[in-house]
Amino acid sequence: MTKIGFYHLTRWPLDQALPRLLEKALAAGQRVVVLAGSSERVEALSDRLWTYQPDSWLPHGTARDGSAERQPIWLTADEENPNGAAVLVACDGVEPERVEAYARCLDLFDGTDPEAVAAARRRWKRWKEAGHALTYYQQSEQGGWVEKASTEAVPGLPPRSPLGG
Repeated sequence: MTKIGFYHLTRWPLDQALPRLLEKALAAGQRVVVLAGSSERVEALSDRLWTYQPDSWLPHGTARDGSAERQPIWLTADEENPNGAAVLVACDGVEPERVEAYARCLDLFDGTDPEAVAAARRRWKRWKEAGHALTYYQQSEQGGWVEKASTEAVPGLPPRSPLGG
């Protein structure tokens, strides 16, 4: 069973929210694969990770850079795990087929796009039926994350599901 977090982007676009989530994963000692919707998006995100803050950068690589096994963060448009990551970040509506290969999956979706929200609902339902532990996070006014629902049982309370799953 994989723990899957749905991250409803409402305040910041992906290129602003992603670096902060990756910082947290690296601080926890995790290796990450970021699965993007296209090779162009991979390169744009790679550029962003070098420049998102003037005094900071996130160590990462892409197929263009090589040496995947040495990269704590691997950006790709292909479903692969060449750096031995325990965390998968799916964005751009990509629906990974093998989430069970990871301990944790973060599904980042654009909350301002009705089609992206509908697709996230379908992924929620599919992964709930597959038995994964799901949690739904919504961006706060400050850009942080607030847990709004979870399929994991809390003693005395029924599981919550705002995404319709």
